[in-house]
Amino acid sequence: MLLRRLSSKFAASARPFCSNTRHDIAATISELNKEMEVVFGEPPSNGFGASAADGVGAQDTQFTSQVSEVGAGCLTHIGDTGEAQMVDVSPKVVSKRTATASCKVMLGKKVFDLVSANQMAKGDVLSVAKIAGISGAKHTSSLIPLCHNITLTHVRVDLKLNPDDFSMEIEGEAACSEKTGVEMEAMTAVTIAGLTVYDMCKAASKDIQISNVRLERKTGGKSGDWFRGK
Repeated sequence: MLLRRLSSKFAASARPFCSNTRHDIAATISELNKEMEVVFGEPPSNGFGASAADGVGAQDTQFTSQVSEVGAGCLTHIGDTGEAQMVDVSPKVVSKRTATASCKVMLGKKVFDLVSANQMAKGDVLSVAKIAGISGAKHTSSLIPLCHNITLTHVRVDLKLNPDDFSMEIEGEAACSEKTGVEMEAMTAVTIAGLTVYDMCKAASKDIQISNVRLERKTGGKSGDWFRGK
């Protein structure tokens, strides 16, 4: 019975992201010590109240340090209590930013030959996918909930057929002069282009695969330039 009460009390007091969690646990420990003294005639001999409370204090300090470190450079779309949030970029400085992303579409020999010969029933796959990718980049903030609506100064989408493995390689680049980056716009561009390729070719094959959607490089902003290693 006592163990059951112990479990239920700690479960009730262990609320994540709550600033008074430490005080709640300490109060629970104190209450449990009193109950144990009533049952056994003396307080716990292992110093449960003091040692556990001290442990909570040390863990709380460590947890606060970890949260501060995470908040400084990671998970910026998560608020203090764990809710999703749109980052306030007003304190940031406007700078020129670019991002390049890529993906690969495995067509298979049959579809590859049809696309190469421009014989797909829906029309010119490469041209339509290119336009779709550019349009996708411009609508990124409408598709990704927490992305900022930024003004793009340039969008490029290139599609290249690779006869070695009957695939299509797609590269997209986006640029802007803003307070936030364009990584998501570049990645959205190649993703939408790849999905358009699938849509235009699915009548010939359902086995087409879109893979390796990834950021290749970005420039500008507080974090500086980044390039994917070879």
